Amino acid sequence: MGFKLIKVQFRKRFRRSKKQVEAFSAQTEQSIEKNIFNRFERLRPVRRFVIGWLLLVLLLIAGVLVQTVLLSGYFQTFQPVPGGKYTEGILGRFTTANPLFASGDVDSSVAHLLFDGLFTYDGQNRLVGDLAQGYEVDGKGTMYTVHLKPHLKWHDGMPLTARDVAYTYQTIQNPDVKSPQLSSWQGITVSATNDTTVVFKLPGVLASFPYNLTTGIVPQHILGKLSASSLRTADFNTVHPVGSGPFVWQSIQVTGTDPAKQQEQIALLPNADYHAGAPKLQQFIIRAYGSSKQLTQDLKTNQLTAAEGLNDVPSGLKSDATIMKHDLLLSAANMVFFRTSSGPLADKSVRQALVASTNTEAIVSSLGYQTRKVRSPLLQGQLAYDASTQQSGFNAKGATALLDQAGWTMNEKGIRIKDGKQLRFTLTASDTPEYRVVSKMLQQQWRSVGVTVELQLLDTTNFQSTLSSHSYDALLYGISIGVDPDVFVYWDSSQADIRSANRLNLSEYKSAQADTSLEAGRTRLDPSLRVIKYKPFLQAWQQDAPSVGLYQPRVLYLTNGSVAGFHDHAINSALDRYFNVQNWETREVKVTNQ
Repeated sequence: MGFKLIKVQFRKRFRRSKKQVEAFSAQTEQSIEKNIFNRFERLRPVRRFVIGWLLLVLLLIAGVLVQTVLLSGYFQTFQPVPGGKYTEGILGRFTTANPLFASGDVDSSVAHLLFDGLFTYDGQNRLVGDLAQGYEVDGKGTMYTVHLKPHLKWHDGMPLTARDVAYTYQTIQNPDVKSPQLSSWQGITVSATNDTTVVFKLPGVLASFPYNLTTGIVPQHILGKLSASSLRTADFNTVHPVGSGPFVWQSIQVTGTDPAKQQEQIALLPNADYHAGAPKLQQFIIRAYGSSKQLTQDLKTNQLTAAEGLNDVPSGLKSDATIMKHDLLLSAANMVFFRTSSGPLADKSVRQALVASTNTEAIVSSLGYQTRKVRSPLLQGQLAYDASTQQSGFNAKGATALLDQAGWTMNEKGIRIKDGKQLRFTLTASDTPEYRVVSKMLQQQWRSVGVTVELQLLDTTNFQSTLSSHSYDALLYGISIGVDPDVFVYWDSSQADIRSANRLNLSEYKSAQADTSLEAGRTRLDPSLRVIKYKPFLQAWQQDAPSVGLYQPRVLYLTNGSVAGFHDHAINSALDRYFNVQNWETREVKVTNQ
């Protein structure tokens, strides 16, 4: 009975609670109906006001968001930071990293990154100390004392001393080593007086001597153990080079079995102990290409950071905004050298007429890059350059008069004839896009005054053979002049002799006045005196016209995007692009401005 009573009471309470909930629910519905839904009608008169405020709130929110984004861009910018990999493609082949033997673009580039010289060139193309902190020359001008910077080290941690410097140049002087630099060091005595001092004794005064001290220094403690005859084939050159430059050798990788398509990849790491400061790049890779087509393709597909060795921007990349073109003007001269020793070009009047009928302005305008005209054996701005002794300007009428006076008469076909012989010669040049354009323009310009010119455009191998044998009538070619005005090797008659070391007097020009002046100019240390001594040479060159100057060439350097620290400047050789390579950066991060 007790259980049934409890059950009945529970049911009564449940029904009573249910009724209370239902009553509360009904009351709530009535309140919502009365206080909310029935009042919606009253919002109609003010709906525009409410909507307007809502839109204003949304607009303010959007404005804040936009302002935040814009101010973020204002207070934050992309800035270069250390790190990243730099991959440079170069046309050519890798054979050695040893600066005593390096000759091609690839070898020289690798050697320049691994090995430092006593001196180098800065961003203004001035000779400055590298391993050396300075030098003195004695009163006679025949003894140079060079002082090294303190605490220099090789990549393996061993100290770099003056003994390494002396060893380097003594090794070059050894004929058994067969260094291509041998001829430049004959007769010079090199000795180390202590760990930081090197003395060079010259057989005579040579004002340009310090400019010869840019060769990379090699370690005696490694190479001194080898015989002179075995240096060229040593593992040091291609597997274990140890230098003192901004980068340290990591590895070499060769891909491909076809020589035409084979590639060498040389990987370098930053030298943390570099005397000019550790490089900011994490890795520097040089890829050697035998084909410009493959190099262009890899640049286009972002496999390369930069490319060197192309003559022009490839057509497929000219519209690519990410490819940056750097024209690095060389302290060099592109000229046509007339072989003055035989044939029609032995006639000075003919050479003078060819100079007068050369429209250098038109040729420069066709190049597609900014450069300077060359009108002298010295460059504008160079010590001893004299505008009053430059070659004659474009004057077609003057050229015609010169040829008429020399007995070269024009026939009905517009061809010059003398003694039954036609005024004809061959112009030889390397077969490159730029030289094809320039040689064609020269052919047309000289044809306009009755001179017949045949063009001979040769591949690299045949051109080098023709160049070394002087088997040409006229030669379109570029010569490196450098900063110092010592151009003895190009114009002194001794350098036309087949027995000379380089035979770089390409015009085979012989002038007693020029010889005396060139010798006097290079054996005076006083700059003002050198200016005076060089003037007779410049006057003889102007009158004898052994060549016609055209323009200063450039090194084309292409980068895939910008490279912080790199900037266009005048250089002596393509290697001078590396003058501050330790400061190059390619990575960028967004940072807040302070």
